Amino acid sequence: MIAFAFYLFAVSAITGGLFTVISRQPVHSVLWLILAFLSSAGLFVLLGAEFVAMLLVIVYVGAVMVLFVFVVMMLDVDFAALKAEMARYMPLALLIGLILLMQFVMVFGVWESNAAAESLRAQVMPEDRHNIEALGLILYDHYFLLFQLAGLILLVAMIGAIVLTLRHRSDVRRQDVLAQMWRDPAKAMELKDVKPGQGL
Repeated sequence: MIAFAFYLFAVSAITGGLFTVISRQPVHSVLWLILAFLSSAGLFVLLGAEFVAMLLVIVYVGAVMVLFVFVVMMLDVDFAALKAEMARYMPLALLIGLILLMQFVMVFGVWESNAAAESLRAQVMPEDRHNIEALGLILYDHYFLLFQLAGLILLVAMIGAIVLTLRHRSDVRRQDVLAQMWRDPAKAMELKDVKPGQGL
């Protein structure tokens, strides 16, 4: 039963990833990507990583994919023009894909399992500990400094993205909070007594 579930989730993940790339409609691509994520979550459950599987479902399927669907459905993007532009770079993309495939074949051709890997994994995650407890022990005890350093790098990347995309344009009217707070209500509005049949 476990082998059947593994092959089912594996085939679903590969199929979802393939149709994500080749689908003509962007909404269909998003739905196929959701299938790929759910299948990957099923594979994580089979590996005993329930916490990572739930993170994949909650964060990616529940938040990121919903955001993608709203962006695709609300923005008026000319996908036909984008695909026509993408066709120009298809030979280069195929060449890069072929090189990556050759590298994967070379890596898996010389890959060997380490006999000491199971014993080292047992030292980090003993059998008597639950999966989530062991994950917290690894992140917040054994590799605490590396975890904090990764968060600091992400913070610097976020600040850099904000700085690079922030543009102060002179032709854009911006909100002046202090001017709004200090305005005089008596001068902010003027009442006009308009006579019948007359304009302002």
